[in-house]
Amino acid sequence: IECVELNEAFAAQSLPVMKDLNLLDVADDKVNLRGGAIALGHPLGCSGTRITTTLLNNMENHDVTLGLATMCIGLGQGIATVLERV
Repeated sequence: IECVELNEAFAAQSLPVMKDLNLLDVADDKVNLRGGAIALGHPLGCSGTRITTTLLNNMENHDVTLGLATMCIGLGQGIATVLERV
């Protein structure tokens, strides 16, 4: 995975997620390259679209093949989507 877009609904949530995914050391180069929801906004009801679109744009701009989008979907659930750019 060369590019990751994490849904950080809360600032304190991002660090444990990046730690669990072994991304802390490469966060500046791979994770939320445009700032994520805290910087770009958390559009209620369409954050999944915002995350996926941002990831696709980052993948194209940085010429990477594999990207990961993560989203919370309420009630303690979550989803992760791996995208391949061909």
